[in-house]
Amino acid sequence: MQVAGAGGSPRVAIMTDETGWHTARLKQALAARGCEGRCVDLADCRIDTTWAWHGLVIPGYGRSLPDAVIVRGIAGGSFEQVTLRLGILHALRELGIPVYNDARAIERSVDKGMTSWLLHRAGIATPPTWVTESVPHAQRAVMREGAAGRALVLKPLFGSQGKGLQRVGAVDDTFRALPRLAPYRHVAYLQRFVPPPATPDPAAAHGFDWRVLVVGGHAVAAMRRFGSGWVHNIAQGARCEAAQVPLAVAALAVRAAAALGLDYAGVDLVPCTAAPEQAMVLEVNGVAAWRGLQSVTQCDIAGLLIDDLLGRKLSTQPQLAAGHAVPGGAA
Repeated sequence: MQVAGAGGSPRVAIMTDETGWHTARLKQALAARGCEGRCVDLADCRIDTTWAWHGLVIPGYGRSLPDAVIVRGIAGGSFEQVTLRLGILHALRELGIPVYNDARAIERSVDKGMTSWLLHRAGIATPPTWVTESVPHAQRAVMREGAAGRALVLKPLFGSQGKGLQRVGAVDDTFRALPRLAPYRHVAYLQRFVPPPATPDPAAAHGFDWRVLVVGGHAVAAMRRFGSGWVHNIAQGARCEAAQVPLAVAALAVRAAAALGLDYAGVDLVPCTAAPEQAMVLEVNGVAAWRGLQSVTQCDIAGLLIDDLLGRKLSTQPQLAAGHAVPGGAA
C-alpha cells in the first residue's frame, strides 16, 4: 500500500533512542511500501518558534515535518526531559501529523496505575489493584490480602521486561511484608497475584501468560510465555511458543487496547484459575517489542504495523510536512 506524501514518497520518522532489530524491520517494511523511514531520537528534537511556522525542529527534516511518526522508544531521563519529549509528540499531533501511538496513549500505558484504572473503568477483567504513596495504606492492603491467603505483586509504576517485580503477602505459606518503597520511587503499585491453573504438564508448572498483539483494533498474533518461575517475561528467561488464543481472550485484548486509546499494543493476559479458557489483563504495552513474538509467528508484524499506519492514519491526513501554511499561520 502506498500513499501520496508531500514532495513524493511519504516520509515516516521512527522515534527511538536506540537502533537495532525493530527499527531495521520497520524501515524495511516502509521501503517495501514506497516510503522513507528515518530514525530520530526525541532527545534531539526541540521547540524553536523562530525556525519555521510550526515551531518544531525534527532532525533530518529541515524546516518541514515528517508525514507520520512511529514511536518505537522514548529514553528515560529527568521529569523535565521526558515532559519535553512527550511534548514534541503532543505538538506533532496538534499539527495534524499522525503519531503512532500518540503521546496521550503512551502516557496512559506507561503508567501502570492509570492502565489499571482505565481497564477497571471499562469493565475489563483485571486483577484487583492498589496504587498509593502512603506506606500505611500499602501495608494494610498487604496484611489484609495476606490474611486471606493471597499474594500481591509489587511492581515499579514505570517499568517493563519484568524488572523489579516481587511478591508480598501470603507467598509459599509464609508472610512477606511490604519492603521499603525507596527503590520504587516511593509509590506502591500492588496487583493481586493470579495463581496458575493446575496442570499435569511439568513444563507449565509455573503457569504461563499470553502476549496478544493488537493492531488497528484486531488481534493479529499471539504467543504463550512460560517461565522457570512465576515471572513470564522473555527478558527474564521465559520461553515462548505460538498460540491460538480463545476468541474471548482475543476480544479482551482488543478491548484493553481500545480502553487506552492505542493504535497498537502488546497485551499481557493470564488465564483465570477457576476458568482457564477465560483471562484477566495484567498489562498493556504501548511501545511493545515484538521480536519474541515474531520468532513464533509467520505474519510480518512490522508490515502489519506499517499497513495499519498508512491505511488508517496517513491516507486521510492533510499534508503539512512541506511547510504549508495553516489558517492563521505564516509559511
